[in-house]
Amino acid sequence: MIVIMSDRFIDQFVARASKRSQIDKKAYLFHEGDRVEQVFVIKSGLVELSRRQLDGAVIVLQRAGQGTVLAESSLYSAHYHCDAIAVQPSRVFQLPKKQFLKLLDGDRQFAHIWASHLAREVREARTRCEILSRKTVCERLDGWMAWQGRLLPEKGQWKSVAEQISVSPEALYRELARRRKS
Repeated sequence: MIVIMSDRFIDQFVARASKRSQIDKKAYLFHEGDRVEQVFVIKSGLVELSRRQLDGAVIVLQRAGQGTVLAESSLYSAHYHCDAIAVQPSRVFQLPKKQFLKLLDGDRQFAHIWASHLAREVREARTRCEILSRKTVCERLDGWMAWQGRLLPEKGQWKSVAEQISVSPEALYRELARRRKS
């Protein structure tokens, strides 16, 4: 997991945060269709944005860990287009959407930090698209490992990694077993 925002931004955000929440594992921070009224930063833990497909498959759109803005594109939407679910117990700071937008309008340095963040997120999204465009489980796992800077995912993360690279958990388990044998 990559920490995306600078400590200075997080400190500024936390100082302005109107609410701090502790989210239990498997609890929803918001649901698809809820009104967007807050901007969230993950202080600790891990929250995933996911969307269920028509065939029942789950696609992970974002894995937000410490120092990550959650669902930043939703700032410019009326409603969420996905669910936010805590994968681990998480501490979340939030700022009202209206207050965040006012801050962007009135603080040029803050707006610059925000624009830099959005540019990094575009690069991350392109990397995820590149991984998902690969044809085999082996190629997708290789791409994920290069992106994350890891050799293999930790055992407790296998199902989540399978969702991130859009393969069945069983297909990922087979690939991991194949790699252990060779």
